[in-house]
Amino acid sequence: MNKEIKSIRGMHDYLPKELKIWNHIEVILKEVLTSYCYLEIRLPILEKTEIFQRAIGDITDIVEKEMYSFNDRKGNSITLRPEGTVGCVRSIIQNNLLHKQNNKFWYLGPMFRYERPQKGRYRQFFQLGAEVFGLDTEDIDLEVIILTNRLWKRMGIDSHVILEINSIGSKIDRFQYTKELVCFLKKHEHLLDQDCKRRLYTNPLRILDSKNKDVQKILKEAPLLSKYIDISSSNRFKNLCQMLCAHRIKYKYNSNLIRGLDYYNSTVFEWKTNKLGSQNTVCAGGRYDSLVQAMGGKKTSAIGFAIGIERLVLLTKSLKIFSEEIEEINIYIIFIGDNNKHYAINLSEEIRDLYPNLKTFVNFINQNLRKKIKNAINSSARIIILIGDHEMKKGFFVVKDLKEEKEYHLLKHELMIKIQKTFQLK
Repeated sequence: MNKEIKSIRGMHDYLPKELKIWNHIEVILKEVLTSYCYLEIRLPILEKTEIFQRAIGDITDIVEKEMYSFNDRKGNSITLRPEGTVGCVRSIIQNNLLHKQNNKFWYLGPMFRYERPQKGRYRQFFQLGAEVFGLDTEDIDLEVIILTNRLWKRMGIDSHVILEINSIGSKIDRFQYTKELVCFLKKHEHLLDQDCKRRLYTNPLRILDSKNKDVQKILKEAPLLSKYIDISSSNRFKNLCQMLCAHRIKYKYNSNLIRGLDYYNSTVFEWKTNKLGSQNTVCAGGRYDSLVQAMGGKKTSAIGFAIGIERLVLLTKSLKIFSEEIEEINIYIIFIGDNNKHYAINLSEEIRDLYPNLKTFVNFINQNLRKKIKNAINSSARIIILIGDHEMKKGFFVVKDLKEEKEYHLLKHELMIKIQKTFQLK
């Protein structure tokens, strides 16, 4: 017996029924981003491994454990992108885009991380990313958050997500804080789980983001990062919070919010929901003002965010605010006898010429008429057009309007008018 062929663990097929929700979400994302003058950019899935090591940090979970890296035929280390910001920064440096007047970009596509697959977390997952370069005031931080808030409103999920924000200061601020945090955690090392014990000697700040409830209890007594942040970062964060209040954006201050990538500084934020279990972050981002320079460009302020498409789909489905039913076909053409196939094909092409947005289907399957009509009804078609010898001799078509439950005998020009009126076309 042949072994059943299956997809790789953590990699999923996205089928037509589910993709209706995906397409609905993607249309909203693109429309809102365009309204804020973001420009689309398309980036390679493969990048040199070294750019992720340099930008994300060698001791982050992504670089240490999660990247899909391999050597190409020339021995170069290549990586399937685990996130989009690094590739975007590489692109804007390589293509000299930093001097452009509009430095707002967005991209959409698959990312890859070797993680334990679970609901809302896959090894191949889709992200929409947005990046803004060259603006260093909190005004752009505010606009980015307002933009994401508008997305949730358009999708009808705004009452089911909450904004969490924090300021993580500069690299110097975090270095001073990390020393104090490690001293504190070492006193409680025997109470930490294995993952946190490992991070204590590699990336201690990531312990603040632990989902372990026992660890979170310990952290309630830990020193606060906010006490180590410089005056400039503190004032910036205070101003941002005041601006959010002025624009009626509700938020929660989370002093333990630490992004998992080393390049972040100052403002960080996440939009979370209580509808998805442990994988509750649907959008996350923040400032990364040193990344462009670290990757070989000139010193450039930057801020961005990423949205997990799978999690948005799961959230939308859980709230049942969007129908998954697929209107597969608008017009279903049935011909009786092979000698009428030519007329069916010609008619379908004429309809597509006049009304390209309609979904027109010709049934070529060798079935009896009763079964073909049954298939048309099951496909949720609105109109059935029957083409037989009798109809062709008389010069008309039998048209069944399944919604109105009426049958018509129409000449071709009458048929086209009927289609135009039925689907309210111009």
